[in-house]
Amino acid sequence: MLNRRQLLGAGLASTAIALPWLNPGVLWAQNAPNLGTPDLPTPGFRKMRLGAVDIIALNDGIARRPLAAEFVKNAPIDQVKALLASQNLPTDYIDVPFTAFLVVSGNQRFLMDTGFADNGGPTTGRLVANLAAAGYKPEDIDHVIISHYHGDHINGLRMKNGQLTFPKAKVHVPAPEHAFWMDDARMAAAPEGMKGAFGGVRRVFKDLPADQLVRFEPGAELAPGIRSNAAFGHTPGMSTFTVTSEGKSFIFVADLTNIPSLFARNPDWAVMFDMDAEAARQTRRRVFDQIVKDKMLAGGYHFPFPAFGTIEPAGQGFQFVPMT
Repeated sequence: MLNRRQLLGAGLASTAIALPWLNPGVLWAQNAPNLGTPDLPTPGFRKMRLGAVDIIALNDGIARRPLAAEFVKNAPIDQVKALLASQNLPTDYIDVPFTAFLVVSGNQRFLMDTGFADNGGPTTGRLVANLAAAGYKPEDIDHVIISHYHGDHINGLRMKNGQLTFPKAKVHVPAPEHAFWMDDARMAAAPEGMKGAFGGVRRVFKDLPADQLVRFEPGAELAPGIRSNAAFGHTPGMSTFTVTSEGKSFIFVADLTNIPSLFARNPDWAVMFDMDAEAARQTRRRVFDQIVKDKMLAGGYHFPFPAFGTIEPAGQGFQFVPMT
């Protein structure tokens, strides 16, 4: 549960960078014009086989933003730039990819998170096209599984005109996450900068038919071989998802780390989007330790494309090694 200080901190953060979940215009998805345009992956999907299951990474786009001093809340900007430089990465901007994952198990199709649809900037909203390139239509999606309610993860459920992007899909959401963001009293008491986040959640979910919305408790099995896992901190109810088939495992870590070159390499750093930074730090270390111990494949919403690979120890933290 977030206290008023944590809510206020999240609200103040929005004055430094316009966040998609705090601003209906989803300005975080817009590129900074003086920094150039990021190159989008072509093709924008990548498939891997996990036992008897297909897992398909679906890129929704990439946004390029200035590296602001506030981006890492508890580290000086010179240390942040030094870590990026040590990995031969730019130090004046960050590229933020948005990649959802489709799990095809038997005749069922599960989409994990949704991207922006047509609610974002010009280099986002590519998920449906990449879904088509992978051989599927929006109507083919049987289930959408939401990790948490930040706008870049949920806005793709609806087009700007309100139409459901995946009209036949049941939408599975973490119960504590839904309860937090749909609480009218909490919305009324929130700092002004956070009211847009609450409003954005209502735009997506308020008219969703009751038989289409499925709340789950983190830790529950969502389908045979697909289990949710509590990963609180980034938001009050964020969940990761583990897919297991024929003795092999894959975990979708959502926003466990926004930029792995920073927050996997230094898990104790806090990104400005973490609503409870200490809980997020503990979750990050716990989950990364488990991934390494169990030799799991991992995928992250903001990992560089193809957004899945392995997690390996590196110094006092970890590094993401993409699949080739």
